[in-house]
Amino acid sequence: MSFIDSSAVNVALPNLQRDLGASAAELQWIVEGYGLFLSALILIGGSLGDAFGRRRIFGSGIALFALASVVCGLAPNVAVLVAARCLQGAGGALALPGSLALFTASYDGAARGRAIGTWSGFSAITSAIGPLIGGWLVQTESWRWIFFINVPLAALTLAVLPHARESRDASASHHIDVPGASLATLGLGGLVYGLIALQGGSADPKGLGAVAAGTFALVAFVFVERRSRAPMMRLDLFASRAFTVANIYTFLLYAALGGSLYFLPFELINVEGYSPAAAGAALLPFVAILFTLSRFSGGLSARTGPRLPLAVGGLLAACGFALFAFAQTGAPYWRSYLPGAVALGFGGAAFVAPLTTTVMEAVDVSHAGIASGINNAISRAAGLVAIAALGIALAAAFQASLARDLAGRNLSAPTRAALVAGRAVIVAGRVPPGIASSERGVVGEAIRTAFARGFRTAMLASAALAAAAGLLAALAFRRRVRPAPLP
Repeated sequence: MSFIDSSAVNVALPNLQRDLGASAAELQWIVEGYGLFLSALILIGGSLGDAFGRRRIFGSGIALFALASVVCGLAPNVAVLVAARCLQGAGGALALPGSLALFTASYDGAARGRAIGTWSGFSAITSAIGPLIGGWLVQTESWRWIFFINVPLAALTLAVLPHARESRDASASHHIDVPGASLATLGLGGLVYGLIALQGGSADPKGLGAVAAGTFALVAFVFVERRSRAPMMRLDLFASRAFTVANIYTFLLYAALGGSLYFLPFELINVEGYSPAAAGAALLPFVAILFTLSRFSGGLSARTGPRLPLAVGGLLAACGFALFAFAQTGAPYWRSYLPGAVALGFGGAAFVAPLTTTVMEAVDVSHAGIASGINNAISRAAGLVAIAALGIALAAAFQASLARDLAGRNLSAPTRAALVAGRAVIVAGRVPPGIASSERGVVGEAIRTAFARGFRTAMLASAALAAAAGLLAALAFRRRVRPAPLP
């Protein structure tokens, strides 16, 4: 439920924009609201499970997620949908850490490793297959069914949950790190709000102030965690060099993935004219390759260490993003977006399982749960920030291209007024209402061309992030990972 909803909604955004009249910024908040509360509270969810019972907290998160999904599906406007998505994120933050912790409590030795590998593979696969499910539901029913589908899944999960073994950490503190959770939420929220506000192309004082406030809150979060008697983020785990490098790698690579996969459906639907189902299916090669080869790459990592698979995975992912950037507009799928999806699939197969294994092996087994939680939070936060940051790059290239292409056109006054009034819609690649019928073709082509150029800029930025991750793995990882003793 959590991983599918992280990606399925992306394909629905163009249709959702038309149904609810959402601006480009509001569309981003539909995704960012979910990611904000999930990434900021996921460590609190893990702490609550350790203290009060992982099965209990997991079940509470599933129930909250399902309730919020119903509200999302019934939302009459964008404001209600964003609020419900924030509630969904909080439910996911309670459930997601418990899912892995229940495996850890139920298996030992090699079986635990296989269970963790299976969890990692299915989390990646469900994230990748989410757009296909979302596109099919949008095309055959409505975007609202993306949320309603969670209700039977939640009911099934809660029905079988009593058969799972309850577990808790007897040494875990019942003290909840409210200051840490508050600062993390305010910091990430302020940073994202500011970055989205700055997508207008000017130095918006509110946007700059929000970025500064968010940065200050995140710095304060680190200081609070260093002094907290029960921190939500164990900073001493970063004494492990491998753990630190793995999390920097995670931030770089998942920033590239999160940012690029947000903008891809807009390019496919609004520029290329794909149906929602076809846009969702565009990443099927990525899913198939990831599913087929992840188990092999996990075994390769065990034999060679993390350096080779993580370096190769990052560089292959960079190639995939670069191929997306230079895909020929209007060309058949097999010549345009298929090569990028294939390269991204091989890259994902190389890094997904080895990265999870590296994080878990970098610390003592008694701290595996919190180590996984930190890595998960960092991957979520990376995508959260990347969508807003890459949006600035895309908007800047978009606006420059649109101004250049329309500069020599003698457009009518109603069309110019519509372009000004519909600016928040245009930047998502959609032609606004009010354009004179005789000029709609020219304006539409200029908007689609401008979005394609902005998309290329965002994809090249993603390629640079993925390449940086691959080079980091090649230079910073040793052949074998050994847990670092904690003070």
